[in-house]
Amino acid sequence: MKFFKPILVLSIFALTAFGCSDDDDDSNPAPNNPANPNPTSVSYDLESLGNSGVSGTGLFTENNDGSITATLTVTGTSAGNSHPAHVHFNTAAEGGGIAISLSAVDGATGTSTTTFNALDNSTPISFSELRNFDGYVNIHLSDSNLATVVAQGDIGQNDLTGTLKTYNLGERAVAGISGTIEFAERINGEALATISLQNTPSGGRHPAHIHMNSAVEGGGIAFPLDTVDGNSGISKTNIPSLGSSQGTGYNDVLNYDGYINVHLSANNLATIVAQGDIGQNELTNNTKTYVLAEKDVPGISGNVVFSERLSGETLAKITLTGTPNGGSHPAHIHMNDATTTGPISFSFPNVDGTSGISETNISQLDDSTPITYSDLLIYDGYINVHESDSSLNIIVAQGNIGSNE
Repeated sequence: MKFFKPILVLSIFALTAFGCSDDDDDSNPAPNNPANPNPTSVSYDLESLGNSGVSGTGLFTENNDGSITATLTVTGTSAGNSHPAHVHFNTAAEGGGIAISLSAVDGATGTSTTTFNALDNSTPISFSELRNFDGYVNIHLSDSNLATVVAQGDIGQNDLTGTLKTYNLGERAVAGISGTIEFAERINGEALATISLQNTPSGGRHPAHIHMNSAVEGGGIAFPLDTVDGNSGISKTNIPSLGSSQGTGYNDVLNYDGYINVHLSANNLATIVAQGDIGQNELTNNTKTYVLAEKDVPGISGNVVFSERLSGETLAKITLTGTPNGGSHPAHIHMNDATTTGPISFSFPNVDGTSGISETNISQLDDSTPITYSDLLIYDGYINVHESDSSLNIIVAQGNIGSNE
């Protein structure tokens, strides 16, 4: 969602110019921006929902008597129709009861004008309070079909600043399903999380969560996300906090030790359809590949790729070709070089013979000594991959790493 910024309404010409201005024009001070601390008008986007084709803006203006005039202006409506409109409590992602009933949008003109100075429950509200209001606007299809929302937009403290972060959600157990999760910062510091997936089945319902730790480590659910709708591939969730003392969801996300899982269904949580690391587990562009050459078993060889995380930890992926289906191959980092040999310093998960893959997170050695990505690049070590747990003496692939490259 784009966002609109409040401006001083100097004249009718200025107000008209604002209605036609580009949302991304940085010349308009953002809400709560010290450069414009006392605006008399603020406008918010109203986005189309459910392919309704209805979208526009909601403009809230302070009047001389302290009352507020709300002007909704949308396109995509038709003459003869009337569309009820309200300001609701909470964010649009959370949903909430009606706070302020607005005049219905006239289908012929696409406009609605309402002047108010209190909520429906008679609680007074000023313009400054509205600018910090925890709410959103809904425009509905009709009086007889309020359940169908044709346009919607967050307002007040829930408006978006324009700052956002996107993480990839890669394909997992179901071919073709992948996408992204976007975290958008709100004025109040919370985050709007939007999952967008491709190729989800129509009618499907896909539970999603933020989990603790990196994806290769696995971890418990830290925060439940709204279920992904298979028809649209979309899920939207408000994140107030991920446990920080500051309670700022957006900043929490950027620093969180976590990952996202999207599951096949509520009855099949074991099947993950899309997954991706977030926060401090995001990968930088720094990677290093070392060759794992054939050793005691002809035809088995490959490589190990170390990828740096923002945290400085490492995603390690061993990829071998020629491993037998059903096999399980222990793998370790050893001290010294392969010629000198040395004891085990780090144990990988066994390489799966069917896929030839082993993935793990490296943050410390087996003796709990911390080790970073940068440390690995200068480490005095080598890697052995063995035939099996009962045949550790047979090495199927081997390669020097770090300072021994």
